[in-house]
Amino acid sequence: DKAGKNSENVSVGLFSYPTLMAADILIYLATHVPVGDDQKQHLELTRDIAQKFNNDFETDLFPIPEPLIFGEATRVMSLRDGSKKMSKSDPSDYSRIMLTDTADNIIQKIKKAKTDPQPLPEKTKDLNSRPEAENLISIFASLNDDSIEAVISEYAGKEFSQFKKDLADLAVSKLEPITSEMNKLMSDISYIDSVLNDGKINAINVAEPVLAKTKEIIGFLS
Repeated sequence: DKAGKNSENVSVGLFSYPTLMAADILIYLATHVPVGDDQKQHLELTRDIAQKFNNDFETDLFPIPEPLIFGEATRVMSLRDGSKKMSKSDPSDYSRIMLTDTADNIIQKIKKAKTDPQPLPEKTKDLNSRPEAENLISIFASLNDDSIEAVISEYAGKEFSQFKKDLADLAVSKLEPITSEMNKLMSDISYIDSVLNDGKINAINVAEPVLAKTKEIIGFLS
């Protein structure tokens, strides 16, 4: 199902990813993990693995991590199809907003985002059958640190043309500083390398004792 139309070209990575994600979480003894709504099932697998290991080996080594899911846009959907998750693998560049996009790119993508012919809804329940409207309103609410109800209250009955303009302006104001900082960092490769190296050392210092303890519990010889 995840592979969609590319089922014949699926790599082993699609199957191993949830297990690798679980390993990345458990190796640092994480207790809480910020995830999007679509990642919750992977965290459930992580919890199952931790619980089984603890039970099988009569230990409490691994905490049972809890998901942290917050904000209105817990699952951001494609700008071209409100029923599909926004993804960098989508063939259409207009289906997504990238952190490397210029202000003009963002404005054009939101302007061309798929909507239905009706005005914006007046009640939250009206979004149930309008996935594209729900997606854009959720994105607006999240960027503006607001509730979906508040956004609907402000734009109820208005046309999408005005809403898209306001959403584009909001998105640019929030994302442009991030893009600017990314471009600044990308111009200093030596600094990036030093940060990555420091992170690697810190990660190893945390992970190695946990891995050693895991092997000891299982009975592996060092």
